[in-house]
Amino acid sequence: MFRKRSRKGTLDGRSASAVFLAALGVGSVGLVATGDAWAGVPPLSVPISSDQVNGQSKNLASFLGDLKRSNFMLGDMFGLRSGLSKYGISLAIQETSEVLGNATGGTQRGAQYDGLTQMIMQWDTRRGIGWYGGLFNISALQIHGQNLSANNLSTIQTASGIEADRATRLWEMWYDQKFLEEDRLDIKVGQQSVDQEFIVSSNASYFVNTMFGWPALPSYNMPGGGPAYPLSALGVRFRYRPVDSINLLVGVFNGSPTKNNQGDPQQTNPSGTSFPLGGGRLIMAELQYAYPSLGSMVYPGESAPLARTYRLGAWYDTESFADQRYDTQGVALANPQSNGVAANHKGNFSLYAVADQMLWRSSTDPNHTFNAFGRVMGTPQNDRNFIRFSMNAGVVLHEPFRNRADDTFGVGMGYVRVSTGIAGADRDTAYFAQLIDPNSYNPIRSSETYVEMTYQYQLRPWWQLQPDLQYVFNPGGGIANPNEPTRRIGNELVLGLRTNILF
Repeated sequence: MFRKRSRKGTLDGRSASAVFLAALGVGSVGLVATGDAWAGVPPLSVPISSDQVNGQSKNLASFLGDLKRSNFMLGDMFGLRSGLSKYGISLAIQETSEVLGNATGGTQRGAQYDGLTQMIMQWDTRRGIGWYGGLFNISALQIHGQNLSANNLSTIQTASGIEADRATRLWEMWYDQKFLEEDRLDIKVGQQSVDQEFIVSSNASYFVNTMFGWPALPSYNMPGGGPAYPLSALGVRFRYRPVDSINLLVGVFNGSPTKNNQGDPQQTNPSGTSFPLGGGRLIMAELQYAYPSLGSMVYPGESAPLARTYRLGAWYDTESFADQRYDTQGVALANPQSNGVAANHKGNFSLYAVADQMLWRSSTDPNHTFNAFGRVMGTPQNDRNFIRFSMNAGVVLHEPFRNRADDTFGVGMGYVRVSTGIAGADRDTAYFAQLIDPNSYNPIRSSETYVEMTYQYQLRPWWQLQPDLQYVFNPGGGIANPNEPTRRIGNELVLGLRTNILF
């Protein structure tokens, strides 16, 4: 991962000392944004039965002939999928590859390739052994390529949701069991990545930037970035549906995705198999309202309702979090008189709201729709957090051109505001640095904004191409450019092409 931070979610004592040394020794270079930015990944659907494959490639000749109509590139995988299906097992593999480059701004210019292979296997216990309502899931990731955000951009809101350390790792491993009449309760137990269910916007998932998946606020404020791609944590999640349009999600997970709260959590748990339980607890709760819901009726002469989903939620982490600005004696960490040990705070939380709303549907073509989404998160605890507010919003048009029912066009944006604790630490650093060198340049971080325009072109049922454009204002919240220490990093134009192939 491109930036390292204390697993306490802030600068620890050593980091604080480094801040002061940087102020004295480097002087003209502002603090680099600290934190880890995890992300959502392109959604991957798992075929429930071999019938969905729509391509029965038993040999090479039929495989080539089925390429245009199969939902999966390899169809039935020469009989493997239909063979596994007899035992209730489903298999999905997806490769996401992309080239992104910055034409302007950044610490340097250039383009880089990165890629992700997702592998998911699920076992439906009803189809396998006749046990109703059980589903076992195991997934793995193979992450390859370079990291443009780390090497060229130094942004808070990283350019791609699949950027991570190169590795082959276990991602999720859980069992979910349904209960009650009409499956109104289900309980999931095991290693989970919470970004797959919590704080999700379905319309935001079409975009490439990291923060349309797992948002910036928990990415930077939770220990290790939280149990989100490519990390996960042991826990239990309850989902209860008291009425058809309402879902209540409550989850309790280990407070950190790794055992060691120091350093890069992807490096301290490189295979995803450490299964830590010794830390604090992360408690998440989300209330969801969706309409139309299961069982909603549309009577003759009525128009189908415009779909909508609203979510309200909160998370609380019981771990300890280091102060962003002051040491244990209340002295600024940037002060040479500081003992260099950051003050400690117990617990951390934030509140959030997410809305997905269909605004319009064609009266003649139900696939032709126009949708909007918005997501806001905030926390008042500025003393222990890097981000105090984050927001995403955008619009999505399905079937933008006639007879392109599976294409999608979207325009979205993201905004983050650093905490007053971080801004105060920057001011302290600037003050003490200028005592040593009156000409030193130490900008104060504030906010970062980006806009993104993207188009998903469905070349085949199993193959998407996605050109993408992003523009970032005030990268890193306004940090100095390490290659030009007397100037901030310039605004960035990022261009790229992503492809998703479902095998």
